[in-house]
Amino acid sequence: MASPRRESPGASTRKSRDESLMDKIGTLARKKKVKEIDELEAEGKTAIESPSSPVAPDFGPESYLMEENEERSMLEPHCKEDPKLKELITVLLDWINDELAEYRIIVKDVEEDFYDGQVLQKLIEKLANTKLDIPEVTQSEFGQKQKLGKVLDTIKDQLNLPKWNQAKWSIDSIHAKNLVSILHLLVALGVHYGAPIRLPEHVHVNIVVVQKRDGILHTRQVVEEITGANDTMGGKFERDAFDTLFDHAPDKLSVVKKSLITFVNKHLNKINLEVTELETQFHDGVYFSLLMGLLEGYFVPLYSFHLTPSTFDQKTHNVSFAFTLMQDAGLPKPKARPEDVVNMDLKSTLRVLYNLFTKYKHLS
Repeated sequence: MASPRRESPGASTRKSRDESLMDKIGTLARKKKVKEIDELEAEGKTAIESPSSPVAPDFGPESYLMEENEERSMLEPHCKEDPKLKELITVLLDWINDELAEYRIIVKDVEEDFYDGQVLQKLIEKLANTKLDIPEVTQSEFGQKQKLGKVLDTIKDQLNLPKWNQAKWSIDSIHAKNLVSILHLLVALGVHYGAPIRLPEHVHVNIVVVQKRDGILHTRQVVEEITGANDTMGGKFERDAFDTLFDHAPDKLSVVKKSLITFVNKHLNKINLEVTELETQFHDGVYFSLLMGLLEGYFVPLYSFHLTPSTFDQKTHNVSFAFTLMQDAGLPKPKARPEDVVNMDLKSTLRVLYNLFTKYKHLS
């Protein structure tokens, strides 16, 4: 019987050497892969922090592992501190919370509260007076995107926007909590449904766009306009003396307010009422209605307006009623909208009061 063939010492050494070589090749491949990722991350960091982008957005490492020609964008962080952007968000949230009050829904954060489609569903159902056949709650990302897609399809049908406008938001951008996309969507809804709000004019944000070309990340800055001139709610607003006062002579604003407060208190004091803050004490329309009765010398029936209004609609009714009394007295139709006054827009309130002051300033 033949005995098993024994390997020579040389063969064993060659086998060991081959295994060692394969291990080294594997190790080198892994190191090369890690090095490529590190270099790509470094390229991304350098590109983001280049002089063309004064503030470095917080891209995570996964953002640098992009496909060729893939493009991603994000808002420059400092833009979130812009007063106009903050005002826009506040105005939109106030309007949406008024619309959704009957559902006991309170929206606090634009980025966190709209991405899964649940709040958007309730909002479009209320605005369009319709009912969507969509599951109320879904936890999975797939389910959320599916729900969001159906909601956005409904919004697209309702708004009937041109294709270029629809590109301002998508399922992916809304679900990714892209602030700019969400604001574009909410502004479009407000415009289409005639929301009783006045948007701040010319709200712009800076967007950093990153694109991978030839294996290198390139960045560029884009200025995105969210709102333009304030004719987007259906009516154009011509500039007047109060626009000039607010923009160029804010130091004189206190003098104007003091004169108007003195004027209204001269009459409201007759029924033991006093005003100290114009924008807050006239916003519900009660003082406007009572003041018109005092200026014109008649008693305003209390059933004609809400003496203690608690809802936006009740306050809007009061201001609209007061505007009717003003027109009945021969005053021109107020330039301001009732909704602007209710939203405590000081400029709108001053415009109305100044019209009263002009006509009745000589009354004792």
